[in-house]
Amino acid sequence: MEGYLSIREAAEKWGVSQRRINQYCAEGRIPGAERFGGSWAIPGNARKPGDPRREKKKAGPAVPPKKRRSCSTASCP
Repeated sequence: MEGYLSIREAAEKWGVSQRRINQYCAEGRIPGAERFGGSWAIPGNARKPGDPRREKKKAGPAVPPKKRRSCSTASCP
């Protein structure tokens, strides 16, 4: 199909395994990917899905580090 990539072509383009591309498609993580029979058609302009673990870390508020107490020898146990 013109304008679409096969699982093999997408795997080579994005540097991941064919199985991983199949998982991305099955999870709905590639917008516009469509199933035709037993294979997937991936839009040629589709971008590689990001890692959801990293996306979660970016979305959360930054927690400031705890301040360390500085103590003299007389006040520390």
